[in-house]
Amino acid sequence: MRKKRILLLSEGFGKGHTQAAHALSVELRQSSSEVITRVIELGAFLHPTIAPWIFSAYRRTVTSQPKLYGMLYRNQYEKSLNRFAGLFLHRMFYSQTKAIIKQLKPDIIICTHPFPSIIVSRLKRAGLAVPLFTVITDYDVHGTWIDSAVDKYLVSTPLVRERLLGRGVPEANVEVTGIPVHPNFRLEHSKEQTRQQFGLNAMPTVMVMGGGWGVFKKEEKEELLTYLASWSKDIQLLICLGTNEKARHQLLEEEVFRRPNVHLIGYTNEINKLMDISDLLITKPGGMTCTEAMAKGIPMLFYSPIPGQEERNCEYFQEQGYGQKITSIAMIDHWFKLLLEQYPELSKRRTTIRNHQQYSAQACSTTIMQYLKLSAKRPYIQASTTAPLIQWY
Repeated sequence: MRKKRILLLSEGFGKGHTQAAHALSVELRQSSSEVITRVIELGAFLHPTIAPWIFSAYRRTVTSQPKLYGMLYRNQYEKSLNRFAGLFLHRMFYSQTKAIIKQLKPDIIICTHPFPSIIVSRLKRAGLAVPLFTVITDYDVHGTWIDSAVDKYLVSTPLVRERLLGRGVPEANVEVTGIPVHPNFRLEHSKEQTRQQFGLNAMPTVMVMGGGWGVFKKEEKEELLTYLASWSKDIQLLICLGTNEKARHQLLEEEVFRRPNVHLIGYTNEINKLMDISDLLITKPGGMTCTEAMAKGIPMLFYSPIPGQEERNCEYFQEQGYGQKITSIAMIDHWFKLLLEQYPELSKRRTTIRNHQQYSAQACSTTIMQYLKLSAKRPYIQASTTAPLIQWY
């Protein structure tokens, strides 16, 4: 019997969108042996030369001119993609995306970024008969996510659902599932083994994330990271820098970041393990990182939210009691003193945060699988002889 084919499309504007796609892919394959999945970052796949330049320009705008980014976000908040951007996507992706779909013949397409969702929606209006689900990976919804051709939206909270309904999306087309996280974030790993693996001590531990895009600018490094490192006699610091080796080498030039309890961690696919041994997370409020931390039950402190979706994410997590925005050095002092006074009893707080979550970790995959089972069998699309060679895995 032919397995159900699920195509997940994302984009490289930040890691969270693609992380959500991979998390959902793993969950779907674990939920049934009768499905196969394929995750594609559309821009990088179709335009491997141009895409890095576009992503780099986007990162520079976000990190060096956050107020400008916030202004653009708010200005377009209630609107769909403007005509110029839509024409750009059409020219860059439309025909090639159509060819990919014709070759892979998916039974359903899942988008975790608005751009591929816009492209597939246009194809559907032109006659593509493949269901389209869109997973909104933040705790807010920008106008660019919304398109009448989307069959179902999977969203993080009832508030996001209400905002979609308020913009004309039919009630039956929106389901509150939470944001999908990789199954590894639901496992509890051995703290002792993880400490041995990374050369860490059993002591109050704070994880710092947000350096992968170079958001630790000079002033932030001096005002935040240097101050955090000054506590390293009593608190172990894990500074996660992702693929940003330049930032790592810059920090290592300063003595304060070479202290025994300060650990500069490069790219790793075992953040889930490091979260298990961390008692507090200091991070920018990206939707995916915060959802993973919520799954692990780690209290959070937020710094420098980018105007727009990160501000809305920050508001949500503060309202739910999962974390606080850093407004002063005194707040850091308060939390660090709390760690020292309550370590190791802090595990009780982690359990409270985990139990407070409203949505099953499998809700996204369950909704998709139910839709596939209930959907009538659709005719396959003829494969294109000009499509690039792509394989299911």
